[in-house]
Amino acid sequence: MSVLLVENRDGALWVTFNRPEAFNSFCPEMMCAIMDMWEMAERDDSVKLVVLTGAGDKAFSSGGDLKLTIPLLTGARQPENEFDHRYMDTPDWPYHVFQRNRTFSKPVIAAINGAAMAGGIEMMLATDIRIAASNATFALSEVKVGVIAAGGSTSRLPRQLPWCHAMKFLLTGETINAERALEMGLINTVVEPQDLYDEVERLVDQLKRNAPLSMQAIKRTALATSGMTLEEAFALEDEEGAAVFRTQDALEGPRAFAEKRQPKYVGR
Repeated sequence: MSVLLVENRDGALWVTFNRPEAFNSFCPEMMCAIMDMWEMAERDDSVKLVVLTGAGDKAFSSGGDLKLTIPLLTGARQPENEFDHRYMDTPDWPYHVFQRNRTFSKPVIAAINGAAMAGGIEMMLATDIRIAASNATFALSEVKVGVIAAGGSTSRLPRQLPWCHAMKFLLTGETINAERALEMGLINTVVEPQDLYDEVERLVDQLKRNAPLSMQAIKRTALATSGMTLEEAFALEDEEGAAVFRTQDALEGPRAFAEKRQPKYVGR
């Protein structure tokens, strides 16, 4: 059985971390598979958005495997197979896994079905919309085992949360529940576990009705303008907007509205 399940459901790429016996932790093989998935999803025009989740009902992901992945990084374990070597031979490989060194332009939804710990949160912080089951828990526990959250959290979290919430979360390694994560603004919605995937499907259907090139331009602009001056940001917004206005979909949307029908977007 693959450690990463990937299924294109009519334009929504459902990606499942599939190591429930290890709380869906990221082993080197899974890290390689995730990187390949991002590359494929960006290139494939049939993919409109991505949904990330974990197998089973215990964990979204507990992060890097403490027996297989972390020892490789510390030098406590030497590479033993092709995935270990691939992981170690490309120094920035793990950061691409968490979208730290590149921009993935399509919307990404996190369906958080259980514990999101350490690298599991690092993956979640790279998503755009986050829906959690009420039994989900969250922690950046790296500080407790002598390392740091280096997959993007020390940079992303203070930008996504108020400073004091972000720093307490990072420095204590404390575990919070779904309701607290919602209060902090870490996630969008909390639902009962049995309702999680129905809620995600409703969101997926909503996004799939929108123009894909518009969504991609919105995400690219939001990411790229972070830290820019307003003048620089508006210039980039104008550039992205002009490109979208020249698309077939920009003609189709208003036409469909005038004709009182659902638009048929083609991504061109």
